[in-house]
Amino acid sequence: MGRKFVVKERLFAVGDDYWVEDEHGEKCFLVDGKVLRMRDTFELQDPAGNTVATIREKVLTVRDAMKIENADGDVVATVRKKLFTPFHDKYHVELENGGEYEIHGDLIDKEYTVKGGGHHLAEVSRKWFRIRDTYGVEIADGVDVPLMIAVAVCLDRLVEHND
Repeated sequence: MGRKFVVKERLFAVGDDYWVEDEHGEKCFLVDGKVLRMRDTFELQDPAGNTVATIREKVLTVRDAMKIENADGDVVATVRKKLFTPFHDKYHVELENGGEYEIHGDLIDKEYTVKGGGHHLAEVSRKWFRIRDTYGVEIADGVDVPLMIAVAVCLDRLVEHND
């Protein structure tokens, strides 16, 4: 696989900020919860303070969804719950370029994988780190790291809203 990151679990609310660190404790991304709007908005910033992704909750949708924008403000992906999943929650990521990622596993317990185009893109697990209220995100080499971190943040928020 590739690099591992440590993400805080469900501790963020609008107005809260926290750092996503790599497995060596290096600060990689700041998740900045914005209080500016009625809907949830989070910015993912690099250590220099540059916004690399923005996450916005869609309002007034039939099913919960969050949009991920790139640094230029263009929507690159939408994370949403799939309709008609009779036995368990299932989410997917719709890419603006037409692709799709599938998310499989236990989202509540933070043990799931993200796959796209038949490839294993990322794995999320609580088991890698012994830090309370955190989980790890391992991202395959060559995969868009900010996008995968943003997907994990979206899933955490969406699953929390559905509990």
